Amino acid sequence: MPDSYAPVLTVDLGAIVANYRLLAGRIGSAQCGAAVKADGYGLGAAMIAPHLRRAGCGHFFVATVDEGLSLRPLLPGARIYLMNGLPPGAERDIAGNELIPILNSLGEIERWLAATRTLGPRPAGLQFDTGLNRLGLSPEDALRLIGDPHRLDGLDLAIIMSHLACADDPEHPQNRAQLRRFREISDSLRLPARPSGAAGSARGPLLSLAASSSIFLGPAYHFDLARPGAALYGINPTIGVENPLRPTVRLQAKILQLREVDLNMSVGYGASHQFRGPSVLATIGVGYADGIFRSLGNRGAVFVAGQRAPIVGRVSMDLITIDVGHLPPASLQPGMNVDLIGPDQSLDDFARDAGTIGYEVLTNLGARFQRRYVGAGG
Repeated sequence: MPDSYAPVLTVDLGAIVANYRLLAGRIGSAQCGAAVKADGYGLGAAMIAPHLRRAGCGHFFVATVDEGLSLRPLLPGARIYLMNGLPPGAERDIAGNELIPILNSLGEIERWLAATRTLGPRPAGLQFDTGLNRLGLSPEDALRLIGDPHRLDGLDLAIIMSHLACADDPEHPQNRAQLRRFREISDSLRLPARPSGAAGSARGPLLSLAASSSIFLGPAYHFDLARPGAALYGINPTIGVENPLRPTVRLQAKILQLREVDLNMSVGYGASHQFRGPSVLATIGVGYADGIFRSLGNRGAVFVAGQRAPIVGRVSMDLITIDVGHLPPASLQPGMNVDLIGPDQSLDDFARDAGTIGYEVLTNLGARFQRRYVGAGG
């Protein structure tokens, strides 16, 4: 029997598909893929990815081998890229399940070439570090490949990619610097054309630089394939500008109990909030075990029947408390829903109050939420 007090996460699949189509419409002739790593940014890749596939998406990006293996049966014919590279010993599983590893070092290139000499030709990608200083072939490795292109002999190269560090700041000079480096590397490799129908294009491997925010930097960044992630799920890719994307989630929890409080009474662990006069407290059945950050204590808010109600006291493992003394008593009762994220408070606003970003909010949502999928046949 479902727990009638359990918090509820509603995911709008129709909004995610609409966001995909909006993003695809901004990149001209380039193809639009989708990042569905981290279980579709915490929202359920197994539910989301097939809907994106039916909407025309043919390129999916995950982080790990396990993520790729779990999606392969759901995405027949689609290309699934493993962005975290080539784990030792995983070559046979990757090749046998038609996954495409993104190779991040000369050592990974050598191991993949050795594996495919036994397993047969299988596509792979290359990631170049152009300034993020995270994963990818270093500038020194890029120079070695450019100086000795025979290192890539026999590599069925499907994609060349890099990742911008500052794409959410359109004026940051590093965007242009990384764009220039990416062009220099892809031009200098002088890779041969691929046969029609192979994993890249007829003129060579697909070039990919743009993720969510970089789609909005303009056509120079789009190349052959964009790979949005956060923007699909409604996170604003254009900081300081109105979000062009549809919200995709609603996060609700229930009032468990109401109680009256008075002057100088406190609430929660550490007695961190004291009341300056009479009020009413509502205790809500959600806490940091569900991914509601402790930093929201005494600073965040929820919405009750469209009215803002501040979080008072500390967020605890299973519960938060809100001050509802300003609301009409008739509108309050145990069992009613309150919105943490919804029509009155966006995901980005909720994340801001927690001192974090929407990505972290979504990927921290716990297993205790009852999940509802709506729209697009959900």
